Amino acid sequence: MDGPDTEAARANSVPAAALPTVVGFPRRESPAYLVAKRILDILGATAGILLCIPLWMIAGVLIKLDSPGGVFHVQQRVGEGGRPFRFYKLRTMYLDAEKRLEELRAHNEMSGPVFKIRRDPRITRVGRWLRRFSLDETPQLIHVLLGQMSLVGPRPPLLEEVLRYEPWMTERLSVRPGLTCIWQVEGRNEVPFEKWVEMDIYYIRNRNFWMDLRLLLRTIAAVLIGRGAY
Repeated sequence: MDGPDTEAARANSVPAAALPTVVGFPRRESPAYLVAKRILDILGATAGILLCIPLWMIAGVLIKLDSPGGVFHVQQRVGEGGRPFRFYKLRTMYLDAEKRLEELRAHNEMSGPVFKIRRDPRITRVGRWLRRFSLDETPQLIHVLLGQMSLVGPRPPLLEEVLRYEPWMTERLSVRPGLTCIWQVEGRNEVPFEKWVEMDIYYIRNRNFWMDLRLLLRTIAAVLIGRGAY
């Protein structure tokens, strides 16, 4: 998305203390599953980072040549237990993206607190390619390695989005956020926001190691097809 001094500044202006209390569904998860999941995260993130280093170097040059601004976009996102954390992705928007947001709000194609439009004029030429194959999200492998995220789990929302949650929606914050999830492989941005949350809660209440593996494999196909990526 946009640069560190635009969207990140807006997100940082939201006080974390104003976030709602996370409501969790009582569940019993096997310690063996949690250990296996963390091992999978560490191995997968390490391999992914090594593979992505050349990509980040090339993408960094293209981003700089395509438009003014930094290579990375920095935000505050909400993680497990409603705790904010500093979140990185490759920049895909122009630096004036925040200023242009208000004039585009009437064209929002998503329900709920999320803003998405298919042909967002704020996205750069390089940014469209990065988003098409979800390459802009790959720096989040570092968050997985650090334990702030997981390979599989609900996507981490913006602080200002969480402020607009209904109480039942906060359950999606009761586990570590992830790079991919059910709605990411079921159509991504073509899925209404309320359905996002329902799918995330279903995952949280039924997750297991084999479900995680299936979602990771389906994610590869979803990225190649690019359905709902914008």
